[in-house]
Amino acid sequence: MTSDLLKTTLERLYAARSRQHLRNDPLSFCHRFRDPRDQEVAGLIASSFAYGNVKIILRNLESVFAAIGPSPRRFVETFAPEEGLRRFAGFKHRFNDGRDLCALFLAIRTMLEEADSIETFFLAGLGPTDRDITGALNEFSAALLALDYSAIFGSATPPGDSYFSFFFPSPASGSACKRLCMYLRWMVRPSDGIDLGVWHTVSPAQLVIPVDAHIQRIGRLLGFTSRKQADWKMAREITAALRALDPADPVKYDFSLCHLGISEGCDGTTAERCQLCAIAGICPRRDG
Repeated sequence: MTSDLLKTTLERLYAARSRQHLRNDPLSFCHRFRDPRDQEVAGLIASSFAYGNVKIILRNLESVFAAIGPSPRRFVETFAPEEGLRRFAGFKHRFNDGRDLCALFLAIRTMLEEADSIETFFLAGLGPTDRDITGALNEFSAALLALDYSAIFGSATPPGDSYFSFFFPSPASGSACKRLCMYLRWMVRPSDGIDLGVWHTVSPAQLVIPVDAHIQRIGRLLGFTSRKQADWKMAREITAALRALDPADPVKYDFSLCHLGISEGCDGTTAERCQLCAIAGICPRRDG
């Protein structure tokens, strides 16, 4: 398949993305708010828990945002750890609990106090000549994990039974950093009915694709990567292949591609037909 035909097909997939797909995505919680300052905060909360079964993700996020109320930024700015620990004592999302959620609120509150926005806090680690967000993600996660969380955990650093650090992996550790890359896509890419365009300093060209199981599978089928492990190297390889198709906006197709699996049920049971699903919008479950 030629690159021109591949790009044409991906553009068709991009054009076919739908509000139904959005309703089936954690990004939908950001669209509940009009103020970009609320969207920025809501996005980091929603993306942090975007792992596991999508129905459970949406259900648990629903409970969190019901408690947060009409303004996520105002909620976080006035967040009191002791009250938060009581309110969210029963919260559980897989291996993250109410303490981890409250520590996340505290981390966001600290970023807003120090930099006035998550974007400005993130930019502290982005160099003027950085080709992508690798270095900035390393700095961002390291800075957040180094904050004092004694108000939540009773010690400056999270104890061994906490999975708070799971929220902030880094490329330096080899992680694909799926959820952070997804958050950055939401914030950085121009507003297109799906992504939000809230941040204006990071370039879409610097983004790295969020690699979930669907992007991992489709990326291999399309020859974007030959790696088997979903790590940072795979994420950069797939992004490099997409950058060849659209240098200014390489992760443009992420939402459409991942929802072939999330919303359309493409499960890769037959490699050839799943490849057709990925590049031509043909779903094997519909074609018989």
